[in-house]
Amino acid sequence: MIIKSFELNKINYTHKFFLFYGENQGFKDQIIKEKFKDKFLESTYIYEEIEILKNEEKFFNNILSKSFFETKKLIMVLRSSDKIVNIIEEILEKNTEDTKIILLANILEKKSKLRMLFEKNKNIVCVPFYADNFQTLNNIANTYFREKKIPISQETINILVARSRGDRLNLNNEITKIENFTKSKKIINVDDILKLTNLAENYSVNELVDSCLAKNSKKTINILNENNYSTEDCILIIKTFLIKAKRLNKLKSQTKENENIDQLITSFKPPIFWKDKEIIKEQIKNWTLKKVENLIYKINEIELLIKKNSSNSINILFDFIITQSNKTNN
Repeated sequence: MIIKSFELNKINYTHKFFLFYGENQGFKDQIIKEKFKDKFLESTYIYEEIEILKNEEKFFNNILSKSFFETKKLIMVLRSSDKIVNIIEEILEKNTEDTKIILLANILEKKSKLRMLFEKNKNIVCVPFYADNFQTLNNIANTYFREKKIPISQETINILVARSRGDRLNLNNEITKIENFTKSKKIINVDDILKLTNLAENYSVNELVDSCLAKNSKKTINILNENNYSTEDCILIIKTFLIKAKRLNKLKSQTKENENIDQLITSFKPPIFWKDKEIIKEQIKNWTLKKVENLIYKINEIELLIKKNSSNSINILFDFIITQSNKTNN
């Protein structure tokens, strides 16, 4: 059963299985916290999909086991994909009583077996979480500052929202920081926003990945040199890479010969931020569908590699990025 993210009040909590997919991680985190986590503070279990695939028996035992001290459970499965479909189908046939299971996934194509399973079954819930557009984030910021009676201009809010790069989680974190800042200063201006927020780093990650995918080697290397990325940043960068590569893959798969690229980008779902349209056009021109598919495979390999070699993760990742940004590599 499909429930849109703006219809979450329709969720019936007799439902036990939920699929939350899409790139809007901030919105997913917000809903899980508001609707679920407070009710399962002492009994929340988080799994990576790969853990379950390696040890299905342990996963089943946790779901089906009963405890005198635990009357209900919340089980969350991160990075869910079609690989887990058979396991979920088997669990659906079991009596899970007071256990609720939330599968969290990034972008899932229409042909995804996992997505189709949840969309077609009326007893389980499928919620797509698409990226927030500028207006939605602007409304969130305006509402928050108005309710808290924080004096801030619309120009300043616009800059804050633009710097959040469509990420609700980033925006909420920075809004909270601004609220604390106003305890010592009555009026917030543009300069305060630029100094106070650390969204420049997040912005540089998006700009880095976009430049690389656009095959702008010079700009990519400049960004790498200008930013003091840490070992911890490597995971953020590679995950951003994967999200954008998957979007490019979807765009390329929808591109037909002589098709109007502008029209494709404008009608693309989830919506593309208007400031990103030109660089995405460059990305579409510089990659074939086959090359993008290979890139996604390589990104997954690199993620595993940097996790296993954290001390050398920056060198591994930077070499990969520089290689991919070079036009001769394509």
